[in-house]
Amino acid sequence: MNSRYSNVLTLAAAIVAFVPILAVDYLLDGYVRTHERQTMQAMADAVAHRIEDNVSDGLVTLDTVMGNSPSLCTPTFIDNAHRAIASTLTVKQVLVENADHVQYCEAFGRADYSPLSQVLTVPGETGTLQVVTYADMEMPALKVSRAYGANRSVSAFVPLLGHSADTLLENLATRIEISLTNGTTILTAGSAEGYGGSASGSEFIAASSIAEGLPLRVEAVVPFATVRAGYADLDLSFTLMAGLVGATFLLMALHYVRGANVPDFDLERAITNNEIRPYYQPVINLRTGELEGCEVLCRWEKRNGVIVPPTAFIDYAEATGLAIPMTLSLMEQVKRDLGDVAAEMPDMKISINLFAGHFRDGAIVEDVQAIFGGSKISYRQLVFEITERRPLDDSTQTLAVISGLHALGAKLALDDTGTGHSNLAYLATLGVDVIKIDRMFVDMIKSGTSQVPILDGLIAMGRDLGTQVVAEGVETEEQALYLRARGVYLAQGFLFAWALRPQAFIELARALNSPSRHQTGVPDRAAGIAA
Repeated sequence: MNSRYSNVLTLAAAIVAFVPILAVDYLLDGYVRTHERQTMQAMADAVAHRIEDNVSDGLVTLDTVMGNSPSLCTPTFIDNAHRAIASTLTVKQVLVENADHVQYCEAFGRADYSPLSQVLTVPGETGTLQVVTYADMEMPALKVSRAYGANRSVSAFVPLLGHSADTLLENLATRIEISLTNGTTILTAGSAEGYGGSASGSEFIAASSIAEGLPLRVEAVVPFATVRAGYADLDLSFTLMAGLVGATFLLMALHYVRGANVPDFDLERAITNNEIRPYYQPVINLRTGELEGCEVLCRWEKRNGVIVPPTAFIDYAEATGLAIPMTLSLMEQVKRDLGDVAAEMPDMKISINLFAGHFRDGAIVEDVQAIFGGSKISYRQLVFEITERRPLDDSTQTLAVISGLHALGAKLALDDTGTGHSNLAYLATLGVDVIKIDRMFVDMIKSGTSQVPILDGLIAMGRDLGTQVVAEGVETEEQALYLRARGVYLAQGFLFAWALRPQAFIELARALNSPSRHQTGVPDRAAGIAA
């Protein structure tokens, strides 16, 4: 009986030893689907926003011309049309015609166009919208119109997107389709390979976006096999690793599934022994090149010298409730590390991350008072960050914690803005003082980029809310210059510095904020950008 039981277990263990190898494909496929779906969604949203902006420009141009012109087709009307078109890169023509499409006058010669769709109403607007071909433009155009009297209309012609179909996509494996919400296709761009009906059973990664206030849908799609092929090297590495440590991987997985302690992790002991250490990532002023503050990040510095990144234990700490004592330990170390330099630089801000558990527990306000009260770091120098990826409920307890932190003089920042659950009502309810734009949007700024609609929208949202805006993940001078040109003056990222140990950060802070820094030979990338 025992021998038989042992043999069964041995056979089962031999079979299960292959599970990690099989899991590699499964897990990597899931990661690829999630990551590429986010990419597709960002692409579809960006195209939809571009269309919205173009239609908005057309309507604003019509309102400007009609509002400044006592009557139609007069020299004054034509001059107003010329000026309005010259003030925008979007509008190509202004036209007055009757219901039978007899053209009375136009800003620049006869408007040569042909309709591609029926006339559509614009929800919430008195205007109408029609898809047309216009002049020698490669892509369809939009005819945006407002009625004038009983039988006349004034129209503005704007490009659907503002560029040719050939330059719409950087990744030609991706297919973009723009259609009316009734199903009529307006434009298809991108690769035709792999999308035919013969590709039965093929899997695609797709996303769609509706142009706000317009009867237009944008769909982005790419064959899963195409994007999955780009992860071949990662797949091979993981498969080899899983084959070599299959049995160990199995034991770790079983322990994890059963809720055992994280293997090789003794996080509670590490917190007690101050092995969770703060690192400081500088926040730079893009106008002056000076240091405005820092975000407190953490690393697990084991006794054997191994440094564990936060991605390996933060989720575990939050799930087990250890995030609360870990944060208290970090704040105590911050007080010791930065007390002197904070006193020297009273305007320096120190950002500390909080978790959902802090708002449920409610003791964080008293903890902040106990640690920083009477210290060299004043409450007004503290900024507490909450992440948008996990929404906070607007319970009485949550609002009491936020009010308590505000009452001390500290500020509240929303991290990862644009990636999760926030909306205007959510931000207003929480009383956010600072929004931090996630690096995924900053990464959209490439060399030669003139517009990033999603990023520009987040910046505008921050401006409308009256909040301070900080850009994360700035890695190139092009990104820094783009942000500064749009009024975003605070940034952090590898362009300026990695997360630094305390002494290195203090030396950098004093060097950057010293009046004589340019005479001491201290390298200063931000100063170059600010110039």
